[in-house]
Amino acid sequence: MARRPRRKAEETREDILSMAEQLFRQRGFVAVSIADIAAALGMSPANVFKHFHSKTALVDAIAERHLSDVADRFVAEDLPPREQLLRFVLRLLDSHLEDIQKNPYIFEMVLVSIDAKIEAGRRYREKVIQKLEAIIREGVAEGRYHCADPARAAITVSDVLAGVLHPVLIVKDDKETLVERARQIVDFADTALQNSAC
Repeated sequence: MARRPRRKAEETREDILSMAEQLFRQRGFVAVSIADIAAALGMSPANVFKHFHSKTALVDAIAERHLSDVADRFVAEDLPPREQLLRFVLRLLDSHLEDIQKNPYIFEMVLVSIDAKIEAGRRYREKVIQKLEAIIREGVAEGRYHCADPARAAITVSDVLAGVLHPVLIVKDDKETLVERARQIVDFADTALQNSAC
């Protein structure tokens, strides 16, 4: 019997990630074990553990795949700062709501990732803050915002926006309510940035 050619570690890792995501979406994070993922791929659980030391590590890697470019996609640099801020927030909100609606088990994974404080969540927050900082810096350069520390202001604005961007908080409200809340928060942040030395 001929042996299968040896695969590159990165290919095996990608196969594991894809299968794990497929099974998590179909059956939910809690219902799927490492043994289930291994069986679906025709490999041993030890092989899965060689690439991912836990189910939480799998969630982190899956989240990284999805979140890595989310914040980068949603900036319109040809708009004034307030409109950039509003568009950025509303597009992120839409993206999160779409994920929650189309992928019912995503929310379960998000809860696990929040409890486990996975790296992908931290990196995603950093990207959002970087985008907010860029918008604030542009507003300062244009003379609209009066902010001595745009980096600190971006962190504050990110914290305030959690009410319309954090998956645990947005799942409880309808889209219309969330959009109206997002507009109010952006108006508040825009006014604060214009009238303080933040």
